Amino acid sequence: MWGLLLALAAFAPAVDQGLGAPGSSLLGLAPSATTEARISTPAPAPAPRSSPAQPPAGKDNGTSQQHVRIRVIKKKKVIMKKRKKLTRPSPLATARPVVTTSPAGVLDLPKEQEPGCPPLGLESLRVSDNQLEASSSQSYGLGPHRGRLNIQSGLEDGDLYDGAWCAEQQDAEPWLQVDAKHPTRFSGIITQGRSSIWRYDWVTSYKVQFSNDSHTWWGSRNRSSGMDAVFPANSDQETPVLNLLPEPQVARFIRLLPQTWLEGGASCLRAEILACPVSDPNGLFPEAPALGSPDPLDFQHHNYKAMRKLMKQVNEQCPNITRIYSIGKSNQGLKLYVMEMSDQPGEHELGEPEVRYVAGMHGNEALGRELLLLLMQFLCHEFLRGDPRVTRLLTETRIHLLPSMNPDGYETAFHRGSELVGWAEGRWNQQGIDLNHNFADLNTPLWEAEDDGLVPDTVPNHHLPLPTYYTLPNATVAPETWAVIEWMKRIPFVLSANLHGGELVVSYPFDMTRTPWAARELTPTPDDAVFRWLSTVYAGTNRAMQDPDRRPCHSQDFSLYGNVINGADWHTVPGSMNDFSYLHTNCFEITVELSCDKFPHKNELPQEWENNKDALLTYLEQVRMGIAGVVRDKDTELGIADAVIAVDGINHDVTTAWGGDYWRLLTPGDYMVTASAEGYHSATRSCRVTFEEGPVPCNFHLTKTPKQRLRELLAAGAKVPPDLRRRLERLRGRKD
Repeated sequence: MWGLLLALAAFAPAVDQGLGAPGSSLLGLAPSATTEARISTPAPAPAPRSSPAQPPAGKDNGTSQQHVRIRVIKKKKVIMKKRKKLTRPSPLATARPVVTTSPAGVLDLPKEQEPGCPPLGLESLRVSDNQLEASSSQSYGLGPHRGRLNIQSGLEDGDLYDGAWCAEQQDAEPWLQVDAKHPTRFSGIITQGRSSIWRYDWVTSYKVQFSNDSHTWWGSRNRSSGMDAVFPANSDQETPVLNLLPEPQVARFIRLLPQTWLEGGASCLRAEILACPVSDPNGLFPEAPALGSPDPLDFQHHNYKAMRKLMKQVNEQCPNITRIYSIGKSNQGLKLYVMEMSDQPGEHELGEPEVRYVAGMHGNEALGRELLLLLMQFLCHEFLRGDPRVTRLLTETRIHLLPSMNPDGYETAFHRGSELVGWAEGRWNQQGIDLNHNFADLNTPLWEAEDDGLVPDTVPNHHLPLPTYYTLPNATVAPETWAVIEWMKRIPFVLSANLHGGELVVSYPFDMTRTPWAARELTPTPDDAVFRWLSTVYAGTNRAMQDPDRRPCHSQDFSLYGNVINGADWHTVPGSMNDFSYLHTNCFEITVELSCDKFPHKNELPQEWENNKDALLTYLEQVRMGIAGVVRDKDTELGIADAVIAVDGINHDVTTAWGGDYWRLLTPGDYMVTASAEGYHSATRSCRVTFEEGPVPCNFHLTKTPKQRLRELLAAGAKVPPDLRRRLERLRGRKD
């Protein structure tokens, strides 16, 4: 009888690298992404706990010349063989389970598996804290509830919000356990190391066990040898590594048992479990809550080609209320498409405010992109159905939806997939520029002028010009940023929201701290009351933010502050689009962090839509809050463009559009409002904003000054009347 015993001097499986694995398209990978079988050397016995399976990132990743001793026992005759290892793996994106050799020496690869399962929900927080247990933890902040894929740490070690689950140093057999609560078919595991700027900790190999009662456990085994499978894990802190099980296992509980980890580090990991629910014919377990939406929308992730196709379909379905246009191109030449929705698409109607949603500034924050694609579908469907709320919204407002400001970054993230893209890949544009820091810093010149007492008499408190350095040929300004700036100049936007991901909070300007180099500092705008109102409206109508049982995403509990925060009081962001919109245009803009998961699996999209649907609509309706009107010439009744609207007590003005119409967002109260324009006498009136549906009409008629009348007469070639000529001569004499 033949037997096979394997003993390795060191654990170093050789695994071909790639972007995907069979079934990875269900993780959000592009359908065209190629997949390859991963081949490993014979399954080793685990290395000592203190020895890493692989060297730290940045060390030798070249060909290894170590040898593997294979001890084959044939009855009483012992034969010793030597064979060279394959290459030592560099940081993995995906990995196959370790496989063993058959007695004939042929590699025994797992058979083709059925498509993989979606995430169980550790990253998206559908798996609650009480569903995770561990053999031990170094501290509460490194407890099992922190062992979630892509969870981010606080700024200091030892706080309540550290960046992984970490077992105690003396724990000889550490494990992290997840209770799925229902019978579940487990098909794979994704792991990361510890998120920390101070320490380097990651698991390099692990085993997997399953149970139905948390007492009796069985392991995932290699087919040929029957031995417990040892899975290659991480070789850096952040890169997610996927391992598909040799055979999917049906159970309620799953355990990850670290076998080796980085030398000098600790057994720390973050994880996501791939799992499909299984029917329970005996009804022993309560049914898992279904993720769904009653709206018949296209719930999936759309790459650039699919996004264009969907927008075209919406346009063809609702041609009378939609228009697609491009505001420019990305660094790689992808067009930045906008869907306009209005009863008169393509033109600015006098008195009708312009609003916008922008998503995808960070390419890997994909939820905002999909929400805007869902929103345009929903508005089209509901308008055709005659929904009064949507009909009024499209009749009284001109809506612009930019689903992808950074299409290059999104294509990178989409290619990796929703679970494998990690925390940062695809965030920047193709030039490596973070678009959220790429707008002109107008805060600094404004605050310097305020400190010198020059605002608003010498330096205006609004529509600050672009700094000279920003317009130089060698300025580092992304084409995507320039496209949005020019877009802002063309359309008199009143209200906007910038959709991001990775947290669950609404932040409002200023985003940059006033004290130089301060990491965080409360820095409100003169319109702090309006911005807090706008932020609270979105947070107060977002289902996830209003869930009293929800846990913090990462390192701050924003529910303690009503899920809203001043951007600079969170972390300073010089050159943000929010601050730029407020200081360079009339537009009031906030940032909405939509979800803890930057790139949720497509199965999560129906629930995310339900979480945000009412908030998206309600926020658009806030453009009616405050006052609005038209500033006209008293003699001609023509609108006056670029007239300044100033509100007593608020050191920030707005201007009229080219037809003389304006919108000034204000919270309820009594205000003294002044309209002024070059060549006209100013006019002031009282305007009351109530809690009733607005906006409150507040119109102005301005009278030309004598000097302006004279200019117009001289320009028309008319003779100056004798009395006016004598008056001008007397004025000149006084000046002399």
